[in-house]
Amino acid sequence: MSNLQNQSTDLQLNATILPEKKKSKLNGTTIGGFFVSILLFLYFVAIAYPLYWMIINSFKDTKSIFTSSWAMPEKWLISNYVEAWNIGVSTYFLNSVIVTTLTCLFTVLCGALCAYALARFQLKGEKFFLLFVSAGLMFAPQVALIPLYELTQNLGIYDTYWALVLPFVAYRLPLSILIIRAFFLSIPKELEEAARIDGCNSFQIFYKIFLPISKPVIFTTIILAAYFAWNEILFSVLFIQSESLKPITAGLLVFRDALRTDWGVLMAGLVMSAIPLIILFIFTQKYFIRGLAAGSIKG
Repeated sequence: MSNLQNQSTDLQLNATILPEKKKSKLNGTTIGGFFVSILLFLYFVAIAYPLYWMIINSFKDTKSIFTSSWAMPEKWLISNYVEAWNIGVSTYFLNSVIVTTLTCLFTVLCGALCAYALARFQLKGEKFFLLFVSAGLMFAPQVALIPLYELTQNLGIYDTYWALVLPFVAYRLPLSILIIRAFFLSIPKELEEAARIDGCNSFQIFYKIFLPISKPVIFTTIILAAYFAWNEILFSVLFIQSESLKPITAGLLVFRDALRTDWGVLMAGLVMSAIPLIILFIFTQKYFIRGLAAGSIKG
């Protein structure tokens, strides 16, 4: 009888203690989630509000921007966008598209091939190569401006698209190789062995198996390369002199000087320069997040 009484009391205590523990865990989770939501909301406001300010001012004239910059436009001047496009944004925009497309193409192609070699082949000095690639992350583009300037002159590519594309690819390759390689390491070797049994060589395995499976990390690499190439201004100012070849970042500087005080048209040009990356990220954000998560599993 005493044993039965002890067991019944233990059950009663457990029945009262467990709900209290669950409530405390739920309360802690709810409070933590609440604070995280507040921080994310503040972060969203810090990013979105300047964009909102830029967009609403792109539909105003210069006087309205200085007198009521935070108010909604009394008259929406769509002509600002037409004027900005006709004055020169169209040329700068096309140049940026060409440079960014070539940068993404060569970054993904070279990065994927290097990552495939480092992930699947037993190379002598593999650790040295990985260390060498990782060291590329430590060098800022500003450090190599003078050597790169002389190199573009000696190669005869100064004031051409390649003066921007090749440095952009070089600075994006280290991170791209490490991310793609980490994803390739997570691909089962059984798929590769089955393909070899079917008669595929290494290159066929690469573009028939590895590339189709690696869409998330490929899109991640494209977004990172496009963001860098589209927004880079220092190389664009130093390595490109012709007005017809300037990308939109460097072109808008001349655009501002040409317009002088027409800030509404300048704001319209800035909005048009931001739209492509926003659209790219909206349509590829799920691949971007999956690619970053998958590319950090193994290293």
